[in-house]
Amino acid sequence: MRLSTKAQYAVRAMVSLHLYADGSPVSLKVIAAREDISLTYLEQLFVKLRRGKIVDSVRGPGGGYVLARPAGSIRVDEIIDSVEETLVPVSCMGDDGSCACTDQCVTHSVWQGLGSRIRQFLSSITLEDLIREAREKIR
Repeated sequence: MRLSTKAQYAVRAMVSLHLYADGSPVSLKVIAAREDISLTYLEQLFVKLRRGKIVDSVRGPGGGYVLARPAGSIRVDEIIDSVEETLVPVSCMGDDGSCACTDQCVTHSVWQGLGSRIRQFLSSITLEDLIREAREKIR
């Protein structure tokens, strides 16, 4: 199973936003350059992250984006959910883990269990955890 670039870029951008913010808004142009992500693509992701109440936008000179709440309360699964990525491991499952072919599918419980573990793992990691790890790497 592979997450799309939407999910990867959203998480990377959030780490970059918080890691280099220094208490002030960060422009998407700065994040795009630092992370080598298309500015247009980041703009689309940040619209979704703002709707998901993960970031807030600050307008005007010196504007940009800030976290909408403390990094310790933002989980990786929330970031991924905000950019509308599904965390289900197979295409026949709905976002809620349901499956139209449950009665016939002898492997449904395997995929349902995998999906549950993926969600459990991603929900156990906060943005603050990732920041801590990033700071260790750049020391």
